[in-house]
Amino acid sequence: SLYENTKKYDAAIAAYDRIPKDTPLQSAIDIRKALNLNQLDKVDEAQRLLEELARKEPEDVRPYEALGNMMRGRKRYEEAIDYYSKAIALIGKPEKKHWMQYYARGTCYERLKKWPLAEADLQKAMQLSPDQPLVLNYLGYSWVDQNRNLKKGLALNERAVQLNPDDGYIVDSLGWAQYRL
Repeated sequence: SLYENTKKYDAAIAAYDRIPKDTPLQSAIDIRKALNLNQLDKVDEAQRLLEELARKEPEDVRPYEALGNMMRGRKRYEEAIDYYSKAIALIGKPEKKHWMQYYARGTCYERLKKWPLAEADLQKAMQLSPDQPLVLNYLGYSWVDQNRNLKKGLALNERAVQLNPDDGYIVDSLGWAQYRL
């Protein structure tokens, strides 16, 4: 963790490699190694490591979440959607803690201009976690930006600011909604 926090990703990977294989933490170690590889722009290697982990542990959503986050961070939205969809399929009955998978996939759909799919995922994320500022802000801003559901969008942005008043992006979205109205 210290190596990661100081952006010494090669050293972090080397430290993880010193841990004996097949420990109970092996999945978490492989995920951390892959995220460090991604930071080093070794995306293909990171992707192979996580896909292998997903094959070894087919019921574990974490490799798919990590792959989705990696691809979303690299603006490879189609790939991210595929990985988030695999994670969501493994969830079964969604619970409050699963809001992030729907939110992340929804943002990818929005970036690809697939608004009906984005809106459905963002609304599902909001249903799972009604007081999640990121979800409220993204859905509210998107509605306002599309000149749709302006009053609802404004209300979502106002609620997001109430919950997280120090987030500049969220405050900016509220200002945009007020301007549009």
